[in-house]
Amino acid sequence: MMKSLVLPLVMACSFAATPLCGAQQKEEPKSKLVQFQMALLKKGPKWPATQTPETKRILHQHLINVLALLDAGKAVIAGPLGDDTDLAGIFVLRASSAEEAKTLVDADPAVKAGLFVADLHPWFSEDIFKKRNAPLTMNTVYLAFLKRGPNRAQPAAEAEEIQKAHIANIQRLAKLGKLVAAGPFGDDGVLRGIFVFRVASLEEAQAFADTDPAVKAGRLVLELHPWQVPEGVLP
Repeated sequence: MMKSLVLPLVMACSFAATPLCGAQQKEEPKSKLVQFQMALLKKGPKWPATQTPETKRILHQHLINVLALLDAGKAVIAGPLGDDTDLAGIFVLRASSAEEAKTLVDADPAVKAGLFVADLHPWFSEDIFKKRNAPLTMNTVYLAFLKRGPNRAQPAAEAEEIQKAHIANIQRLAKLGKLVAAGPFGDDGVLRGIFVFRVASLEEAQAFADTDPAVKAGRLVLELHPWQVPEGVLP
């Protein structure tokens, strides 16, 4: 399950972004990783302070579109975030290019109406995703964005040791069954990667995420959200 995902993932390129990382070298991660396009849906200029019948209609059309993308295999996982921030939801798209992904996202009714704006990033993962269950049932998992941290001036040897400990911790959490998905972003920006935890609470997810040695060292910082995803898509 997750063990088969994590081993090639961490051998290819992890999130601590040492000089050996593929994102730094502008090389695609190797092994069994597949490039997806992750669309971060942020509240747009037309997002209302209070929902109206019209915005509810548009959001219903948005849901219909999301389910159609999932059922067609164009989206592999999608869902809203469960906290009240500017980031409203996430699509992970199976697209041949960033341009195809942008076309799919721009066609979404809520994006067209200005309720959402999309921020697209290449993202790598093993292709672990399955068809959603029908009828639709949503489950809550916990998604941690791993971002570039403030303390990245360690000597190369120390950074390498932090990276090794970071990888070992990913493997440990996977074996515990707490970490069910993970993967690095393919652009060399602030966002380095994600963890997805299947645990009982945000606090439990935070506790596991905080064990990461790269987080402890300040090379990475965490941003954690509850994420509602369709039952059946994650292993």
